[in-house]
Amino acid sequence: MRLSLASWNVNSVRLRLPQVEQFLKSNDIDVLCLQEIKCQEHEFPRDAFEALGYPHIHIAGQKGWHGVALVSRVPFDAQATPTFCRRSEARAQAIRIGDIDIWNFYIPAGGDLPDREANDKFDHKLTFYERLTDDLARRGVDKPLLICGDLNIAPGEFDVWSHRQMLRVVSHTPAEIAAFDALMRAGALHDPFRVAYPDPQKIFTWWSYRAADFRKSNRGLRLDHILLNPGLMAKVGDRIAAKIHDTVREWDRPSDHAPIQVEFHYD
Repeated sequence: MRLSLASWNVNSVRLRLPQVEQFLKSNDIDVLCLQEIKCQEHEFPRDAFEALGYPHIHIAGQKGWHGVALVSRVPFDAQATPTFCRRSEARAQAIRIGDIDIWNFYIPAGGDLPDREANDKFDHKLTFYERLTDDLARRGVDKPLLICGDLNIAPGEFDVWSHRQMLRVVSHTPAEIAAFDALMRAGALHDPFRVAYPDPQKIFTWWSYRAADFRKSNRGLRLDHILLNPGLMAKVGDRIAAKIHDTVREWDRPSDHAPIQVEFHYD
């Protein structure tokens, strides 16, 4: 069987609906995981997605901020909401397609100061990672699992525009890199994007709105991820492709994040 899944921090699903529609019409996507939808469940543009051929919809909304949603062409079973966010914000959801669990996350950005004691937002972020990492360690690696979303850490030297300068900036500090590494080790997670785009190629999924020409400055970060555990890799093998749709960032009134996509065939 084949599954094509995309993840996108859309930065307001209602505001970016024309871009989302264009993206889905231009690409063969089975499941679209959205983050930062910035709406409550009853405000989600369900009819628009159903008209595009995505009748299976799961929403974890919140007034004003945050929120995640998942739309699919194929049926799925909604699972209990993962409890990794200690503030009970709408930042996580889980579904199952066949025997594959899919977790969609919008992990907190962490504020500006990389100090857990002085900055509760940073502590909130690292606590999310610690809870997720502990859960993966208890879960084991045999049950197929895909983790995706805006994970708000650029973990590698070539996931940031300047490794040296970004080590002092939240998203790429040593504490965050260590947290991401612990997550990867706990779940024995596979990163298909570093197979598709090997080091030392720099790859980004986010560019600040402050740059008039994001291509010219190219001060990007890879904050968005799709990760596969060994249980899923055993079903997929090398039948997997990964792509960053960075041209979407060039569209009119874009999100500051670009969509990312994996496609795989599985037994």
